[in-house]
Amino acid sequence: MLKDLFEEYQRNLNFFFKQIDKTRAETIFRLFFECQGMLIFTGVGKSGIIAEKLAMTMISTGTKALYLPPMNALHGDIGIVTDKDVLICISKSGESDELLSLIPFAQKKGCKTVAWVSNENSKLLQTCEVGICLPLNKELCPFDLAPTTSTAIQLIFGDVLSVALMKAKKFSLDDYALNHPAGNIGKRITLTVDDLMLKGKHLPLCYPEDSLKEVLVTLTNKQCGCVLVVDQKHQMQGIFTDGDLRRALQKDAASMLEKKMGDLMTKSFIRTQKGVLAWEALRLMQKDPKRRVMMMPVLDQNHLVGLIRMHDIVQAGIS
Repeated sequence: MLKDLFEEYQRNLNFFFKQIDKTRAETIFRLFFECQGMLIFTGVGKSGIIAEKLAMTMISTGTKALYLPPMNALHGDIGIVTDKDVLICISKSGESDELLSLIPFAQKKGCKTVAWVSNENSKLLQTCEVGICLPLNKELCPFDLAPTTSTAIQLIFGDVLSVALMKAKKFSLDDYALNHPAGNIGKRITLTVDDLMLKGKHLPLCYPEDSLKEVLVTLTNKQCGCVLVVDQKHQMQGIFTDGDLRRALQKDAASMLEKKMGDLMTKSFIRTQKGVLAWEALRLMQKDPKRRVMMMPVLDQNHLVGLIRMHDIVQAGIS
């Protein structure tokens, strides 16, 4: 049964994508882009929930927006509406009394009104200055009643416009970060390797001329799973991990302990640069699923400044 429903839903959504009037959609996008005030979304029932979600998406992605329940507007909240705003009325039928009652008052205030409906003969579409009929094949509900496909296409249409506005306004990742200071999203776009890396006295350092026997104390005490091989100017030369130690000792433990780190270190290693976002560093460490990197040097050009560990990134809530 589920397989059939998924396929039916896909057919319904494909109908929307094939039939949507892109010229009208472009007109609405231009109206939104040129709006000097706020985009005010409103709707009744399930369409009202979609309207609220779209207003929140617009706000978080750099567009001034507001969700205004129609009954609240009719009982005083319409006072917030100005002649610089655009009122977007979302409705499947386009016959909601609350929306039809609201539009004349919004228009008297000089506000542009836009209708998103799925009924091309609706009163709402005829009453608003601008409108679009979102093509609806049928609801997924077996009785073609419960809002399912209709609310999905309302959301899709609004999300597409939100992203189009982001691109047109050149809304940057830094702008997005300012709007999302908390939670996983905030961490992913604000935390850098500099915030999480080990540095200074906590770094497990050694020199190319040090013997493995001398370095074992550092490898054990620092508990980082590796030592970083640098020259006297702190230029990164290579890395030596716990895994490298096991492999070396399996060959010939006695002779390996006297070998120099310059001979044992791995000269070709994954590294990142100072200032890189922590989640980008995590992606780099997980790039090869067969050989995930658990720790990675952080460089400023070739100068070692820190060590970032996967454990610290995950513990910070980035995954």
